[in-house]
Amino acid sequence: MLETSTHKNYNSGAKLHTPVRKLQIAVIGYNKGCTDGARKAAYEVGMEIARAGAVLVCGGLGGVMESACRGAKENGGTTVGIIPQEEFSYANQYCDIVVCTGIGYARDFIVASSADGIIAVGGGVGTLIELGVGYMMKKVIVAIAGSGGVADKYGGKFLDERNRVPVTLAKDANTAVGVILSANNNK
Repeated sequence: MLETSTHKNYNSGAKLHTPVRKLQIAVIGYNKGCTDGARKAAYEVGMEIARAGAVLVCGGLGGVMESACRGAKENGGTTVGIIPQEEFSYANQYCDIVVCTGIGYARDFIVASSADGIIAVGGGVGTLIELGVGYMMKKVIVAIAGSGGVADKYGGKFLDERNRVPVTLAKDANTAVGVILSANNNK
């Protein structure tokens, strides 16, 4: 059943029913060079996002992105892959919706800005770009502890001296998703 909210149509006096948008959580991290530990953590993040009824948004390729999408799909979730290429075939098989940007790495800005919160699992410079965008937009950002890369380097810290938003360090997927749900329930 579609959840709706009621708004008045000021042109006709009638009430309109508009769908309530689902929470969108980005999962960012390794594409190539993904460790088994990061894959497992990403799968669990995807599973928790699905269980929460949120939509998983990611870069749509392999590694962490594929594992997170698989975790969401195998648990009844919806996945969106925002890929850098122009062709759908580059997306991983677990993406329900594929956005072919054709803009290369600039797609990192779209991934981060399309989310209500961001969860980092490992990652390199692409992940750092997405973290930076989320940081500047004051998104809720969570890093999975022990997943390696950028997540471990910046988890529990601010990205710079402006202290815009902390990168919260979470011990597991359930905690990470919970942080984002809690922050969005308080808006």
